[in-house]
Amino acid sequence: MEILRQIRWQDIIDIIIVSVLLYRLLLLIKGSKAAQMLAGIGVLLLASFISKYFQFHTMDWLVQSFLSQLVLGMIILFQPELRRALAKVGGSSLFKGVTSAEEMKSIEEIVRASVALANRRIGALIVIERDMTLADYIEVGTPLDAKVSRELLISIFHPASPIHDGAVILRGNRIVAAGCFLPITLGSDMSKALGTRHRAGVGITEETDAVAIIVSEETGAISVGMDGKLQPQVEMGRLREMLAEMFTRKKEARSPRKRRAQHNDMVKK
Repeated sequence: MEILRQIRWQDIIDIIIVSVLLYRLLLLIKGSKAAQMLAGIGVLLLASFISKYFQFHTMDWLVQSFLSQLVLGMIILFQPELRRALAKVGGSSLFKGVTSAEEMKSIEEIVRASVALANRRIGALIVIERDMTLADYIEVGTPLDAKVSRELLISIFHPASPIHDGAVILRGNRIVAAGCFLPITLGSDMSKALGTRHRAGVGITEETDAVAIIVSEETGAISVGMDGKLQPQVEMGRLREMLAEMFTRKKEARSPRKRRAQHNDMVKK
């Protein structure tokens, strides 16, 4: 009871905040390479305890030397996860600086192009830039700066096109580059039946907060890569919903006054 009396209300809030942060961190790294790295760090901490307990001086020196650089090592190892987390904190619309009508039109063009490519069994990789810039990947591709359209996307990925290899990168309602090369995921949890296109689609979402739409050349199936995960067999309607939800939810969350004003206007009418 004496211990309970010494606990302040600030201590309770402090514990709750730290618990929530740790929980969000575990959710962020769950199923990723960072989870395996975190397990490795746990093994090192255990080795440090054992070496001190049994007085293994050489092992203790090696472990302590490594642990002294642990903070820097974690920043380097967890770089993709940290970038995604920071991007989510400052989250914004997929289509920055674009009106709602243009947003919906661009989404419809992307969906229609994906379905048309899938029906024709033409492989495609469409990457949508979000908060984190994809400038490094755009630079190695062929610059286009053209408005998003179904016809243009289909023509880019046509096997006869000189820029059909690689990915198309979209920024807002513009196609900024084609033939872009992306990082390949090394995750062992991906099916071995999936090829380079799918691994590149997941790889870019591990490194950034981008969204990747992958069309399989072999099966004609549409998959969506996001947050380092792959959602296979996405139907046309579901693809449209996913893309719409990704930016409308953020936009609505940032404009509560506008929603209240619209609600009041409806009530008055």
